[in-house]
Amino acid sequence: MNFETSRQGALNQLIYFIENDILNYNSKRSYDYGVNNRKNVSCLSPYITHRLITEYETAKKVLSKHPFQKVDKYIQEIFWRVYWKGWLELRPKVWSDFVEDLKAIKEDEKYFRAIKGETDIECFNDWVKELKNYNYLHNHTRMLFASIWIFTLGLPWQKGAEFFMKYLFDGDAASNTLSWRWVAGIQTKGKNYLAKSWNISKFTNNKYKNIKLNETALPIIDKRDYKISPIQISKNEDLNDHLIVFDNETHIESFELKNYKKIYFILPDNKVRSLKLDLKVLDFKKKILISQLKDTKLEAELLDENSFIGFIEKYNKFDVAYPTIGENFSFLNNLKTKYSLKINFITRKEDEFCWKFSNKGYFNFKLNIPIILSTFKLN
Repeated sequence: MNFETSRQGALNQLIYFIENDILNYNSKRSYDYGVNNRKNVSCLSPYITHRLITEYETAKKVLSKHPFQKVDKYIQEIFWRVYWKGWLELRPKVWSDFVEDLKAIKEDEKYFRAIKGETDIECFNDWVKELKNYNYLHNHTRMLFASIWIFTLGLPWQKGAEFFMKYLFDGDAASNTLSWRWVAGIQTKGKNYLAKSWNISKFTNNKYKNIKLNETALPIIDKRDYKISPIQISKNEDLNDHLIVFDNETHIESFELKNYKKIYFILPDNKVRSLKLDLKVLDFKKKILISQLKDTKLEAELLDENSFIGFIEKYNKFDVAYPTIGENFSFLNNLKTKYSLKINFITRKEDEFCWKFSNKGYFNFKLNIPIILSTFKLN
């Protein structure tokens, strides 16, 4: 399983899926046939996470070829990512609390056996190796993995979310963190997701059978309650000369670019990250940024965190393609406070429109997908 690092490569994969395999998605999407047979899913998430292609253009290209009724599950799955982002934007403390929680959790022998794939559960061990080797797991398998991690192995969900973020090419602060919370039973309080032996057997095509799991575990209890806070994205009308781009918002050509003197692509290293990334993941991100740097028609440069600090010591006013709540935003926000930066965030109008519908559960958001599609002429 190889992932592209160029926008054109990502678009080619999207078009191939639309023309050849998407009509099987509704009925086959939950099956994990293994790394050598992913035709039942699109495997586009590493590109969408980095916004080499966006959720919106993905939906538009799909709906230009197929009627909504035949691809509704796929469109809904695409918009889950938008929904999760909006949900976290409205409740940013969920992210900061998650990061703080990790600092207090001790890594014991049970944890180390799990991350080495040395448990008594064959499927779990295989999935650990698959994650490390390919930096990807089938979406349904991620839910099963998380459930085993939390309810059978008895490990903290936060460490599982950290483990996924370390190795996944499509690691996304919102989708990953909130999905783990959902499995644990704290995202939708009192409703956990339990992996069951029959379920794993069925959806792995009987590869694994008679798995000993805790199939009656109660949801995790977290008494913290997160109230919605208005999304506050700092903006000003000043004409800035420089645009800053992080690795999770890379397709800048889809913005209304002003006459920037220069664009700077930023990739923070592990020494400034709260959640450390596997070197293969950092390399994947770097290749994406270099590819986008070469594609842009404007003068551009790739900076590490040290070079970026050198830049902000010279310039304290600039535009930033809004990186959303997560690692990059936290990194930038810390620098903003320390250096009194004047940042103008550039956002996608589609994001801001959609995030308004993330104030409740996904069912409410889903009801508004037709409005989103028609508003932005995606269907």
